[in-house]
Amino acid sequence: MESTLGIEDAADWVYRGEGAENIILAYTGFSPAYIGKVMRIRKAPKSGSQVVKSHTPLTEHERLLWKDVDELILSSDKEALRKLLVQHVMKPLLGPQYVDAGMNVLVSREFLESVEKNFICQRPAFRVDTAQIDMCSDSVLLMSDHSLFPNGSPEANLCISVEIKPKCGFLPLSRFISDETAIKKSVSRFKMHQTLKLHQGEISELSQYDPLDLFSGSKERIQKAIKDLFTTPQNNFRVFLNGSLIFGGLGGGAPATNFQIAKTFEDALKSVIQAEDGLCTDKFLYLVSESVHKSGALDQLLKIQKLDNLDVEGAIHAYYDITSQQCMACRELSEQQKNKYASLHSASLEESLRIVKDYLIAATAKDCSLIICFRPRKEGYSTSVCDQVHVPSTKQTYDFKVSFIDLDLKPLDKMEYFYKLDKKIVSFYRRMAEMNQVRDEAPNFAVM
Repeated sequence: MESTLGIEDAADWVYRGEGAENIILAYTGFSPAYIGKVMRIRKAPKSGSQVVKSHTPLTEHERLLWKDVDELILSSDKEALRKLLVQHVMKPLLGPQYVDAGMNVLVSREFLESVEKNFICQRPAFRVDTAQIDMCSDSVLLMSDHSLFPNGSPEANLCISVEIKPKCGFLPLSRFISDETAIKKSVSRFKMHQTLKLHQGEISELSQYDPLDLFSGSKERIQKAIKDLFTTPQNNFRVFLNGSLIFGGLGGGAPATNFQIAKTFEDALKSVIQAEDGLCTDKFLYLVSESVHKSGALDQLLKIQKLDNLDVEGAIHAYYDITSQQCMACRELSEQQKNKYASLHSASLEESLRIVKDYLIAATAKDCSLIICFRPRKEGYSTSVCDQVHVPSTKQTYDFKVSFIDLDLKPLDKMEYFYKLDKKIVSFYRRMAEMNQVRDEAPNFAVM
């Protein structure tokens, strides 16, 4: 971090999108240090009060949680800590070939203010209403732009990339799941959450996608998952051509794919997919599903997700033991029901720390994104760095590279939020399922 980005540098960055906690900008200038890079800027909630910069990025209990990673304990900067967590926790677990931890770059307040002003009109209204750029930040995270092919540029190498937010790819089997929430063992969390999101107006229709298909290892089910993501992308599926978005939403969910959206996308693919008119999209979706299956990256991601082997209904008890608080989860139970969780409350501190740490790592793996970048392979060109995938019907071969992004580890104090949200999702889905069953079973008294 030799220099600080100032107000004069703000014009070289364009809005790429955002999530709940970060805004992503892509570089369009000519500085060799930033070409092929994206910037991730932290957001702060609009609470009406000024955000105070924290000099202790880890809480007392988080220092206990991560005590085995010296670099985290010694860090005194919140932005640097985010990078270190990815570098020392998530990268070794997922594999260095899939993760770029990035580097911190100094920025001035004037730079952040200019960026906030430049892109406020491009941001989704609901994002603007809830959060703004954190003006107390003095650094941002600079990472490789995985929507471009490595060591290339849009001018030199035609490339297309897809960003997928896979979500949780397994059904929990924990013995700590209560009888009231046992439906979690047979219906994916994503499907249940969709029902609640539709009720709350966060989405306009249910997604056809089910993560269990994508993580199945079956070519047929993976192909189905990719087609379902294309049909109802929401915020789970985006496509970039030479770094520019051509399908999906920027900072929020995208609508279901209608005829016009599909035609525009089909036309955009013609520069990279050699197929008859109307078939480019099918070939692209085949390309994506084949690369997902061949790479095996989701197999590794699933292993990390399954570090959550007790479910939040088990992990929440370990959390209260770590923080020495009265267990709010037990307070809702009868004495007989509490016996089910007695072993958790009698566990050693080290065991409680392991349970919660594994749960938080798994939560990150359930919420990250996967980017696959493709480049049409040129005749006579070879490289051992990239995997390849072949589309027989078009006789095209593509180099491809897989990366994971959005790997911020969840803070310890979100455990109660995760527990309450889980209860809310399952409770609402059960009510809707029961209402639909009653409606289906009700006798028909219509006059014939």
